[in-house]
Amino acid sequence: MASRCPPDDFKIYYVLTECTDYSDTSSVKESSMAQQHSQGVTGLRNLGNTCYMNAILQCLCSITPLVEYFLSGKYITALQKDSGEAATAFAYLMTDMWLGDSDCVSPEVFRAAIGKIYPAFLKRTQQDAQEFLIYVLNELHEALKKYRRKKTQENGLSTKCYRKVASSESSIITRLFEGQLNYDIVCLKCENCTYKNEVFTVLSLPIPSECECSLQECLGCFFQQDTLTWNNQIHCAFCESKQDAAVRASIAKAPKTVIFHLKRFDCQGRVKRKLRTDIHYPLNNLDLSPYIYPLFRKHPKYSLCGVVNHFGDLDGGHYTAFCKNTVNQTWYSFDDTRVCEIPDSAVQTAAAYLLFYSCQPFSIPTPKCKC
Repeated sequence: MASRCPPDDFKIYYVLTECTDYSDTSSVKESSMAQQHSQGVTGLRNLGNTCYMNAILQCLCSITPLVEYFLSGKYITALQKDSGEAATAFAYLMTDMWLGDSDCVSPEVFRAAIGKIYPAFLKRTQQDAQEFLIYVLNELHEALKKYRRKKTQENGLSTKCYRKVASSESSIITRLFEGQLNYDIVCLKCENCTYKNEVFTVLSLPIPSECECSLQECLGCFFQQDTLTWNNQIHCAFCESKQDAAVRASIAKAPKTVIFHLKRFDCQGRVKRKLRTDIHYPLNNLDLSPYIYPLFRKHPKYSLCGVVNHFGDLDGGHYTAFCKNTVNQTWYSFDDTRVCEIPDSAVQTAAAYLLFYSCQPFSIPTPKCKC
């Protein structure tokens, strides 16, 4: 039986909004009262086509270790001189969202701070949520990074013998979101094997079907062996010339929080389109071990903690977020200022664009104690 292609995803959006109709005044009051007792359940005002920003901020607000870091005040000692305005505004916003008593808050101070560095986000035009996420993570890292030296054990030597490697910069962002890919590259002429490492914070996954597939199929497509030919040939040091090569990627270091970007926007020459594939993703027990290099399979399975949805097409649309609250273990839908509780079954939609998975147990963020 052939797979049935999903309908226009704006129809999905209308169905979701109809299921959370606030026309009943009493239900509004009950919802507001419930939200006052739920930390981290706070809407965000739309400042003019800023739904992309609101969806990303809600998902970041659902990552407990990140929220704890800012609520505890640890970020203050790590702030770099002359580069901490955006990080400070982010900390204040997280505090308002977790410890404030308002049903919704405005992210205008954070937007102004990030806009000084990336002016495109000050415009009242729609932006790509994935690009905004990368810019935010990069700016937080730059503001909070510390210089450190790593030491790794030299192969074949005793545990007391180490080889110093290049110095690196560490921050709460690298500790939570940074992973490392390892590429095995084999020359198809001499069969010489070389290795290449690449750091990532977001994994962009291809979508192998236009109608329906699973997240595991997207991962399998990303990590399958690829052949480099023609203009993509590698320079083989042994052959001393460009040669065809086989390349296979694996995860050398799995991040504590892994973010998947589903590549729904497809560009073939001048033709641009959005893939509306219904991608099935698990809420719990996502197993990444088949894609992790055997020596580094130490992380447990992952649980979903946030989803960014995109409704519409390439020229315009709307972003919302689904986030799991760590206090009451309940899923919520965040549509700018509109917030509502949703069942687990509603978290699966064909509009999913970004998926946030964590291998850490859910816990309640602990704010800094007041003396």
